[in-house]
Amino acid sequence: MKLTKKLSIIAFGFTTTLASTAVITGTYIPVAQANYDHNWVPDPSDIVFNGGFELDPLVDPNDPTAPNPNITGWTKSGNPIDISGTRISNFPQSNNQGLKIGGFIDLSYISQTLSTKPGQEYELSYYLASIAEKPDIDNQFQTFVGGKNVFDQKNIDFQPYTPYKFNFTADTSSTELKFGAVDRRAILFLDTVSVKPVPEPFNLGGIAIAGLLGLWLKKKKAIS
Repeated sequence: MKLTKKLSIIAFGFTTTLASTAVITGTYIPVAQANYDHNWVPDPSDIVFNGGFELDPLVDPNDPTAPNPNITGWTKSGNPIDISGTRISNFPQSNNQGLKIGGFIDLSYISQTLSTKPGQEYELSYYLASIAEKPDIDNQFQTFVGGKNVFDQKNIDFQPYTPYKFNFTADTSSTELKFGAVDRRAILFLDTVSVKPVPEPFNLGGIAIAGLLGLWLKKKKAIS
């Protein structure tokens, strides 16, 4: 399949998706997930800055003088040649832009330090796409939370933007979120990165009780 056709399929043709959930130990459990939302907007509870990669203009990889070689809110690290492979792209999961991610020779990384509350449980989610096809698959994608590797997969076959989810509990007031990637023969895309606190069961129960009480009072008033 030609590259342009692959990109077109990623951007517009697929609706079936796959999610994953994990704990900080790195357990990986696929689960069914509904179709993704093309109209995603940042959630006020989301502690990731610029997780949709919308704050920078596109960069021409063929023009070394083009502005914005970096991504606002994120730090790039690795070999300079490999770092140059991570660029803002116009193939998003949602909104207008996504991130073309990965080194050409070895792993390169993007990271962000999040402000977290010790003891609070959080849900990390993101979308990952690959245009690689057998037999030309030679890639790897990693996810780190607080220095711990929660996801590490090699040779990711062709897939549209696919959601992944991981739960973790913060140990300190700052937690590093880090992604590593390399694709020697094709391209990986990342978009819609989000980290949100998981509501405590007590709070959820309180909300449910308040809702039921409101319905009861409304019904009582109607009868009166």
